[in-house]
Amino acid sequence: MIDITLPDGSVKPFEKNVTPMDVAKSISEGLARNVISASYNGTTIETHTPLETDGSLVLYTWNDKEGKKAFWHSTAHVLAQALEELYPGVKLSIGPAIENGFYYDVDFGDQSISEKDFKVIEDKMLEISRGKHDFKMRSVTKEKALSLYKSQKNEYKVELIENLEDGTITFCDHSTFTDLCRGGHIPNTGIIKAIKLLSVAGAYWRGDEKNKQLTRVYGISFPKQKDLTEYLELLEEAKRRDHRKLGKELELFTFSAKVGQGLPLWLPKGAALRERLENFLKKAQKKAGYEMVVTPHIGQKELYVTSGHYAKYGADSFQPIHTPAEGEEFLLKPMNCPHHCEIYNNRPFSYKELPKRYAEFGTVYRYEQSGELHGLTRVRGFTQDDAHIFCTPDQLDKEFKDVIDLVLYVFGSLGFENFKAQVSLRDPETPEKYIGSDENWKKAEAAILNAAIDKGLDYVIETGEAAFYGPKLDFMVKDALGRNWQLGTIQVDYNLPERFDLTYKGSDNELHRPVMIHRAPFGSMERFVAILLEHTGGNFPLWLMPTQAIILSISEKYEKYAEKVLNLLENNEIRALADNRNETIGKKIREAEMQKVPYMIIVGENEEGENKITVRQHGGEDLGMISVDEFSKIVETEINKTLKTFK
Repeated sequence: MIDITLPDGSVKPFEKNVTPMDVAKSISEGLARNVISASYNGTTIETHTPLETDGSLVLYTWNDKEGKKAFWHSTAHVLAQALEELYPGVKLSIGPAIENGFYYDVDFGDQSISEKDFKVIEDKMLEISRGKHDFKMRSVTKEKALSLYKSQKNEYKVELIENLEDGTITFCDHSTFTDLCRGGHIPNTGIIKAIKLLSVAGAYWRGDEKNKQLTRVYGISFPKQKDLTEYLELLEEAKRRDHRKLGKELELFTFSAKVGQGLPLWLPKGAALRERLENFLKKAQKKAGYEMVVTPHIGQKELYVTSGHYAKYGADSFQPIHTPAEGEEFLLKPMNCPHHCEIYNNRPFSYKELPKRYAEFGTVYRYEQSGELHGLTRVRGFTQDDAHIFCTPDQLDKEFKDVIDLVLYVFGSLGFENFKAQVSLRDPETPEKYIGSDENWKKAEAAILNAAIDKGLDYVIETGEAAFYGPKLDFMVKDALGRNWQLGTIQVDYNLPERFDLTYKGSDNELHRPVMIHRAPFGSMERFVAILLEHTGGNFPLWLMPTQAIILSISEKYEKYAEKVLNLLENNEIRALADNRNETIGKKIREAEMQKVPYMIIVGENEEGENKITVRQHGGEDLGMISVDEFSKIVETEINKTLKTFK
């Protein structure tokens, strides 16, 4: 007999070699029908894997993240089989599950595929799925594994196997297909009921531009056709909300090949939008005791060697700038924190003067691979709403919680109401990825966990997601399309103060080391605007809209009255424009709708005669004829409803 511990903490005895599916059946037939994957002692296994020792078992269904991962990874195997049957001679490389679906990287040799081939491939995949073939794992010696793939002249699998230890190599079989695989599959192919291939793209082997470019086939699958239909509808809505499309339509930003890939240019409307976001945060930061600083876009290489950024990011960053002076090297700034450490070092501090809170909208530069660039969400030059707090250890708890309050204020004012906090800790298995002592890491991780608990945050713990210099609290926001984004981060850092020898004089007249908090509620202005655009579909909160109202005159006869209304609105601090073109009112309304202007103010003979305005909301609702004062109160009420007050 063996003892199996279930997620609720209960321990049940079972005969040795019982399978996860057997355990599920012992709980309920309904659960057994829905279980598609499992993990035992933290390792993902199949539902028919015999359990031989005591351990902890977790059963996964389609509704679990790990269940979806197994489902999509299994479908990647089905895709690989279909491609081998339809395109003889192709060479398979890797086919993992991703956040939404799966992909497989394939060397098609002289053959090629495009979206027009998707239907044939999907039909073949469904034909394979209907065969209800079991996924079966088996161990293979390194010699036999290499022999198989060398005979197929598949250099990709050979390279993967050469990096594996003998005794750890497994294959997965289903139907007539075999693939190198670590495991984590659904019971059989029959569970896959709906399949859609989404796109093809180029992908360098191992992500290295020096290697051969393979064809990456993306897809997604579901246990019900209804789920696929709903997902495709969501995809269409995502296309309509794509920030690149909306940014162009709303004239917010652009890119130029001459300026360079991944370097956005903000157009007047976009620059005004950014300025409003910055002023919004600056106002809250001033209340919270932050001081604004400004630092250069470059720094001497030695600065980033001291901070540790050069060792961690140097190879993937922009190359050093060499000056006419021999041996002098500068780097484009990849982070603001080293500069802020040097600002703190400008003069000695007493414990009575702490905390010091330095804030900056600082632009940084990182050399992202060209294939990874994506609109504003992945760029090479971006502005962080960065701040660094230097405090005593006794002040850390309060300062950290105050930053949480600031982040929640930002989310509340911008309509991000659905979010989870993620406590990102270091991975003890890979200490080489981090800097600093165990003692400091333990103190920093404890501080974050205590703050998350005390503030009542809904949080999860993710091991291995910490920054190289310290743990962090990330805010994972769910947008209007149900997608999760990491927005806002707070990090506790005991390491940079040591590396920069930061000190303060304590009450005992001795020098002590301050603790450093890194924080950025927006993260980066570029990425935040992109996510906000897609979340709102361009219908920003009224307080943030570039143009809150547009005055549409019925004809040129009412141009003077339109200008009078415009002046009254501006006096009430409402951002408005007047459209006095000699165009039909219908065309003016359509164009204002396209620009997503919240309020359209129509003026003509009746309005001028009664000294009023006719107001139409974006989307078509008519508010009727009212006075400018009444309209101003409507705008004020709407702004107060969304724009919170920071205390």
